[in-house]
Amino acid sequence: MREVIEARFEVLDERFAGYGGDAYLTRLHTGGRWLEGPAYFAAGRYLVFSDIPNNQMLRWDETTGAVGVFRAPSGYSNGNTVDRRGRLVTCEHGNRRVTRTEPDGSVTVLADRYEGKRLNSPNDVVERSDGSIWFTDPSYGIDSDYEGYHSESEIGACNVYRIDPGSGEVRLVADDFVRPNGLAFTLDERRLYIVDTRREHVRLFEVTDGGTLTGGDVFATCGAGSFDGMRLDHRGNVWIAAHDGVHCFAPDGTLIGKLRVPEVVSNLTFGGPRRNDMFITATSTVYTLRLNATAGRYP
Repeated sequence: MREVIEARFEVLDERFAGYGGDAYLTRLHTGGRWLEGPAYFAAGRYLVFSDIPNNQMLRWDETTGAVGVFRAPSGYSNGNTVDRRGRLVTCEHGNRRVTRTEPDGSVTVLADRYEGKRLNSPNDVVERSDGSIWFTDPSYGIDSDYEGYHSESEIGACNVYRIDPGSGEVRLVADDFVRPNGLAFTLDERRLYIVDTRREHVRLFEVTDGGTLTGGDVFATCGAGSFDGMRLDHRGNVWIAAHDGVHCFAPDGTLIGKLRVPEVVSNLTFGGPRRNDMFITATSTVYTLRLNATAGRYP
């Protein structure tokens, strides 16, 4: 039987008052070293997530509740997403690349270098509706042998990149981060949120028609450790992983509420039959609960 614990919603603004749901969090899996990158596959009704230090990806089956190994070794995979053709896109710390898993199980390398230099350790990834892939590249996977392989950075910085959907060109779009991490587009895809974990804030950029970024003002600052992964709901509110749970920000940058979680949260995603189940990776455990909110955009 799956274990459940009380779900603690903290209302900080009246706009969060209707964001209840299940009165409990359900533990789907525990025993990981540092779980990350939840990605929900609607067609197969399963969740894929990474256990970075254990160098494996795991798969939770929604129909049976079973958890098994999806891929091992995984290249010390971290962030994952599902593209609009239902394919898995993965950031691999150890292999220092972004890959796509094809329907036949083969793996296509989307990016492993910028201007001939190896990437650091791609961390999180999102697809825009034009097919472009955007990812962050901090140094966590080369800082030590815990989440990858200790190495010197060939690029010498931690940047944000865009992969062109036609040419496959890897373009630098932001180079003024200390440790870029989670990222998510607004509902209209005209702006992009990007976390800087070391600076403990998230910034908001304008996306130009040419696929570049402008602006980048601070959208919100973390009051509990640092931010990590994020997703948007159908109202455009931003749900961000933090040390004390998941923080929910209105589009104007106001912290309107929190979902308290008993472990440090790394990432989250929406899924389930109606896309209103939130899946949360938190240190050693994957939690889920059903909300009065649904996913704001694909996936």
